[in-house]
Amino acid sequence: MEISSKWLDYEIIDASNGEKLERWGNVYLLRPDPQIVWNNGNLIEKYKDKIHAVYYRSNKGGGHWENLKKFNSVWQVKYDDLVFNIKQMGFKHTGLFPEQAYNWDFMIDKIKNSNRKIKVLNLFAYTGGASCACLSAGAEVVHVDSSRGMIDWCKENVKSCDMSDRPIRFLVDDVVKFVKREIRRGNKYDAIVMDPPSYGRGANGEVWDIEKDLSELVELCCEILSDNPLFFLINSYTTGLSSTVLSNLLTLTVDKKCKGKISCGEIGLPIKENNLVLPCGIYGRWESNE
Repeated sequence: MEISSKWLDYEIIDASNGEKLERWGNVYLLRPDPQIVWNNGNLIEKYKDKIHAVYYRSNKGGGHWENLKKFNSVWQVKYDDLVFNIKQMGFKHTGLFPEQAYNWDFMIDKIKNSNRKIKVLNLFAYTGGASCACLSAGAEVVHVDSSRGMIDWCKENVKSCDMSDRPIRFLVDDVVKFVKREIRRGNKYDAIVMDPPSYGRGANGEVWDIEKDLSELVELCCEILSDNPLFFLINSYTTGLSSTVLSNLLTLTVDKKCKGKISCGEIGLPIKENNLVLPCGIYGRWESNE
């Protein structure tokens, strides 16, 4: 388990009965999490004076936020030199996955130590945590997501990081179609990072199913890797998908193109109250030996 433990503006205060109490800067949110099957008391009762908002699930799907205190609808958190805009989204999310700081640190370190110009492709790029990390390290970034709203949010994050003058392209597009066009164009990338959903739809309604489509996408991406690639990173939150599966996939694809080091595993976040660790997803990573 790799743990993102360097945050100052974020922490999980406590976790119990399918809920976690988090501090995002000065804002405390109580959100559901299916991994939390243990009982450590009623968090609303324990922290009623701290909590700004609670997300309640609906039996019919989705859910809603209930704000218990007044606070700004958009606020910011920092991770080192990175600044992210946080908002309450319709499906319990806030626009940032703090556990990904582990991967940001890896990418920043790898890019800075490469001592060459690096071009990064970020697929299913969401609000751009990875894009901002790579930009901060001096890379050129192409940021692709099927949602215009997520693209706009990434632009806000890039601006908050004071990196609007850095080389980044924002594209609202279906990921598979975009990669196929890049193959035809002959464009190449030194690093590729992707965070594919379990299911999703592209910009024009294209259907994505990770079990059916991930292998083909990785194979296509191999065709746009440069002759001297730096890393290839796959994140996943798909229930039941093992990190070893991602390792196997990279072994049969990227590592055949260029021999390197493959690693995989879980990433998680520490829980302040009792020193437990909350598992938050998996990763599979190929990296060069340089």
